[in-house]
Amino acid sequence: MRNFSNYFVLVLIPLLLASPLAVASYKKHINKDKPCKRFVLYYHDKLFEGDDVGNATSAAVYNGTGLGNFKFGKMVVFDDPLTKDRSFVSPPVAKAQGFYFYDMKTTYNAWFAYTLIFNSTEYKGTLNIMGADMMDEPMRDLSVVGGTGDFFMSRGVVTFQTDVAEGIYYFRVKMDVKLYECY
Repeated sequence: MRNFSNYFVLVLIPLLLASPLAVASYKKHINKDKPCKRFVLYYHDKLFEGDDVGNATSAAVYNGTGLGNFKFGKMVVFDDPLTKDRSFVSPPVAKAQGFYFYDMKTTYNAWFAYTLIFNSTEYKGTLNIMGADMMDEPMRDLSVVGGTGDFFMSRGVVTFQTDVAEGIYYFRVKMDVKLYECY
């Protein structure tokens, strides 16, 4: 029994103490000022108005609850083009497919969950984005929570900046995509 105690003390305790050090030494350092990949895209959303099937890129699937004056509960699904410039008619470099819903009764705020789908000579793959869009703020960050293809397992931040808002039927957002984990 004494041999077992000595073995435990001499072998297992140093191993147990070394494990957290091994994990801590692997921690990846991320410099928020130096993303591994960065690009800017323009997100165009044209809400269906009832007679513009050809131009609409999104549609309300639920029109809200009537609680408050800020469209609380309204849900929109979209298949929106992303361009390198501000023009809606420029060739899209990707598509944004997903949904958003208005989730505050006291001001305009939406929660987004969507996938950027790239299929071009520059990039192939997807980026998954989600988070709160606090529309009253001039700039807001959403999380990049993963990706595939050229963006395999990517993590990062997308900074939204409203470029144009024409009522509720059209808006354009400048998206500054910064990836901090690239494989």
